[in-house]
Amino acid sequence: MRLMPNSRRGALWRAVFAAVIVIGATAATTAVAGLLEFKNLVNDLNAGVVLPHVQGVTLPNPGQPQTILIIGSDHRAGEPFSAANTDTMLLVRLNGSSSTINLMSVPRDLQVQIPGVGTAKLNSAYSVGGPNLLLNVLKTQVFPGLRVNHIVDVNFSGFEKLVDAIGCVYTDVDHRYYNNTVLTNYSSIDIQPGYQKLCDTQALQFVRFRHTDSDLVRNARQQDFLRWAKDQYGGANLVANRDHLLRIFGAYTETDHNLHTLDGLINLFDLAAFSAGHTIKQIKFPAVFQPCGTTGTGTAAVQTPCYVTADPAAEAGVFRAFMRPTTTVPASPPTAGASAKGKSQKHSSGIATAGLTADVGDGHSQAAALSRVRIPVYYPRLIMAGSSYCFSITGNCPVEIPSPGSYPRAYTIHDQQGQRQAAYYMTIELNPMLGEYYGVQGTTWQHPPILAKPSEIKFVGGKRLELFANGGKLTDVAWRTPQGVYWISNTLTTDISNQQMVGIAASLTR
Repeated sequence: MRLMPNSRRGALWRAVFAAVIVIGATAATTAVAGLLEFKNLVNDLNAGVVLPHVQGVTLPNPGQPQTILIIGSDHRAGEPFSAANTDTMLLVRLNGSSSTINLMSVPRDLQVQIPGVGTAKLNSAYSVGGPNLLLNVLKTQVFPGLRVNHIVDVNFSGFEKLVDAIGCVYTDVDHRYYNNTVLTNYSSIDIQPGYQKLCDTQALQFVRFRHTDSDLVRNARQQDFLRWAKDQYGGANLVANRDHLLRIFGAYTETDHNLHTLDGLINLFDLAAFSAGHTIKQIKFPAVFQPCGTTGTGTAAVQTPCYVTADPAAEAGVFRAFMRPTTTVPASPPTAGASAKGKSQKHSSGIATAGLTADVGDGHSQAAALSRVRIPVYYPRLIMAGSSYCFSITGNCPVEIPSPGSYPRAYTIHDQQGQRQAAYYMTIELNPMLGEYYGVQGTTWQHPPILAKPSEIKFVGGKRLELFANGGKLTDVAWRTPQGVYWISNTLTTDISNQQMVGIAASLTR
């Protein structure tokens, strides 16, 4: 074998060595720049406050899954927790081996035993002992085996500013939300039904509303809002505006000590960045609502607190589902113009009608009331059995005072480019006692963010339907025409089955 001359071998070695130096120097420069950037992020977060005396937070190993407890409260740094309240307790599970980010809200009215207090609602643990006691009760009574890696306590004012910072959030409002705090003990709110952009105070009012529905509905509303915000804003915008967002985040949050360190932030950032493209999977808490209210009169009157309970076996089951990674990889979402040959497309000649009933008369009346809207009006010939359209003239749905005309509603929505788009919304009540409403949306805006990523295309009854799923349950089913796009929105707690959602959407008629 002929050996390479020494001069050639030396030249080659020097070239390889030089290449290694260049690559190493480039990598080192990138790493240094990255560390400097993370130090800036830590400085932004340090504008906030470290939660005092937090116990039971388990520091994760690099790359391992993490569980975060997010608390929404009106607590101000430096003030005692006894002067504060919380109505949001959200568990978030990030796992690099999962195709989803798992969310689970724990009801604020969950009946628990609080040390030194006795039987009380879960949110009382926060007022008595802050995040430390709240976490202790969650770990010992609700989800034995729960290990929380980080706690983030977000002030309500910070929520409003973060929503505004991302350009507000297009929200699917299921019915009219109205309350006057002068007349009740609940916060004021006035939001019309239909797909629309919500900003600052209105966004906070929407996610905190609990005047006429339950903990379960409010938790679902909060998780839906987070899902809409994540899908609308996107990872690229998050990175581009991270400094501004983190300054707001730091100014209005209190976090555990580890999130104020460089290593802790890098560890979480790596996992969050890897999960940025994952869909959100909502895990429903198995709430059982107990009878409550006042019985008897006068001195014999007894007030029973409105508790939520849960079967321990059911709690254990949802906890396992929350911790379990989603290993199935969803099919790539088909585009609006995808051909019928795609694997995610299915054909069905007939419309499944199980659990549905015909209500053409009321549907036609709804359409007639929308005669002035500048878009062809379609309504479903089939709706859920036992449900009914909301009509302003009958007052059979949530109050419209002081401005009637919500049922049905004709309005204008501004798209992301600021262009005016015609729109209408029909509200259908399924179970108003439980806050269950679904709806029919139509708009000339062909590409609203909520319809950006269909999970499946299905041809039913001659219509090409776009299906949108979350955790295996359909949240929306859409149908497009050259004049507009129309979709059926499920209830916030997704009470309508997938087959029924498809059947309702397939029955849309002009």
